[in-house]
Amino acid sequence: MPTPPPHDGPRVPPHSSSPNAAPGPAGRAPDGSLTVRAFQELIRARYYATDAARGTPGTFMWLIEEVGELATALQDNAPGKTPTAAQRANLEEEFADVLAWLATLANVNGVDLERALGKYTRSGGPEGVKD
Repeated sequence: MPTPPPHDGPRVPPHSSSPNAAPGPAGRAPDGSLTVRAFQELIRARYYATDAARGTPGTFMWLIEEVGELATALQDNAPGKTPTAAQRANLEEEFADVLAWLATLANVNGVDLERALGKYTRSGGPEGVKD
């Protein structure tokens, strides 16, 4: 499958100010927390040229590799086990890696994750659970 051409410029809109408070340093909220949009922009600023050249198929493969590493880390930290401090730290790292690769995939495909996540935060959003 051919690699799609890179986008000409950012499709993820620049960080916009909250109606209640201006963002803090590096897109952080006033309390210091990192917004989804700021994280996605950080990933884009650091890696977009390489990511765009790799394209969707290659980026998706890296995401799935990280999901596999997360699965292993979850198994190492499963109920009934006594994980080491290193295994616990690895679990956190793998969660972060999966989020970073998901943000990368969204960037390559011009998807604003914060806007997309709105479906879960708006009134009348998805309800129910999966068994």
